[in-house]
Amino acid sequence: MTKQTLTGTCHCGAVTWQAVMPANWDPASAYLCNCSLCRRKQQITAIVPLDYFTLVKGHDALSCYQWNKQIAKHYFCATCGVYTHHQRRGDPNSYGLNLACVDDIDLAALTIGVIDGKALD
Repeated sequence: MTKQTLTGTCHCGAVTWQAVMPANWDPASAYLCNCSLCRRKQQITAIVPLDYFTLVKGHDALSCYQWNKQIAKHYFCATCGVYTHHQRRGDPNSYGLNLACVDDIDLAALTIGVIDGKALD
């Protein structure tokens, strides 16, 4: 299996990221989280190690939201408000990517699991 590079953008195009997905990445591993924040965002998340992620442009356009224990860092575009990615609380050495920011992924074709982030609230 070959590695796949995903490119994600916010709605206005100010923020662009790329992630080289591990060779064993399966889009069926995408998930929704039921914590109080993610439940409201309803993003579909894929996990990638920090060093597989590159913020291509828009560092100055990103805002960061932190809550609860102030560990996770939830990034969104300050212009259009779209959540793009987050540094995870459960594993700060990885990012959760918003797959809805990737134009060439058919979200309807994904098998999406749910993780119990509510237990961490």
